Amino acid sequence: MKHLDWNSAAPYVVPLGISLLLGLLAWSVFLWMARRTRNKDYRRARIVRVLSVPLAFLLPMLFLIIGLEATPLRDGDLALVVRTLHIGITGCVTWLLVRVVNAIVAAILRDHPINVVDNLAARQIHTQTRVLGRIAAGLVMLIGVSVVLLSFDEVKQVGKTLLASAGIIGLVAGIAAKPVFGNLIAGLQIALAQPIRLDDVVIVEGEWGRIEEITSSFVVVNIWDERRMVVPLTWFIENPFQNWTRRSAQLLGTIMLFLDYRTPMGEVRAELERICKRDARWDGRVCIAQVTDTTETTMQVRLLVSARNSADAFDLRCVVREQILEFLAREHLYALPRTRAELSSDPEPMLDTPAVRPSLHQTRSPSPQDGPPPISHGDHDAAEVASRPE
Repeated sequence: MKHLDWNSAAPYVVPLGISLLLGLLAWSVFLWMARRTRNKDYRRARIVRVLSVPLAFLLPMLFLIIGLEATPLRDGDLALVVRTLHIGITGCVTWLLVRVVNAIVAAILRDHPINVVDNLAARQIHTQTRVLGRIAAGLVMLIGVSVVLLSFDEVKQVGKTLLASAGIIGLVAGIAAKPVFGNLIAGLQIALAQPIRLDDVVIVEGEWGRIEEITSSFVVVNIWDERRMVVPLTWFIENPFQNWTRRSAQLLGTIMLFLDYRTPMGEVRAELERICKRDARWDGRVCIAQVTDTTETTMQVRLLVSARNSADAFDLRCVVREQILEFLAREHLYALPRTRAELSSDPEPMLDTPAVRPSLHQTRSPSPQDGPPPISHGDHDAAEVASRPE
């Protein structure tokens, strides 16, 4: 058995050994750093946690490629191994960049909390950051997959064939990818123009809800009864909808009441002010009671109250409606609407035509054809005295 010649094996063993040793060291160090900062929440720990895991796999492959290229192996023998390592490195770089994008998005969202009273600016930043972050992460992954595919000669040949027939293939691809690009463009429009933002209160297809999530292809609306409505991004660009928190979360709540004409509006206004001042949901801006319309039997009274957001406005409207009705029933029962009927002992039937039906309070001059007027009980004694002989 021949002994292995160290002089001939050294050009292979030394570079590979050093590269493997450095790769193992890098893998151990970065995984240790990831475990060390797992439960830490300060900024430096978050940065280390984002970078450490992808680098723990990226650097060993990079060291291995350097070690293989330092050996006297021929290119034909290295082709498959080096291509595999290049694909792995591309995947790790893509993974690293996606994690960096997500970390930047998380940092921006963390610095602008949305669970505050006046969160309009925070909701604007959240919407733009989330949508643009998803688009950036998608582009990074698309570029990474493209780089991997272009490393194969067969894919390059297919690409040349597609370029040769770019007209027809482009038309077909454009038609097939219309929904994808439509949602992508709609996402950019929503991120920049912001017709909707996260936590906006909207009316979509007659449903009241809040914008819970904005993805790269659809929007999730959290309906008030805990249902979820999933709406394509393009719908918000192509269709009208109501946004109750577009400029501000403040909102006016309207309460419509139908009351009797004898309702004391001054006392209603005073009671409305007392109710609003006792309720913490009233923001102190608007507290108005107005008669806005009248009907044959009642008058329409509109109560306007203001609140900091739509949820407070809804609850405040319910409280005001209940307490105003309780106040009227307790203090002014006659103010509640009622139906009136007037009974008459006249044996003659009432005429159907209002124009000729005489009013109970209407009087007219008697005519000769009418005959003598009817004598009431009070006039009967006077008639007897007049006819009695002296």
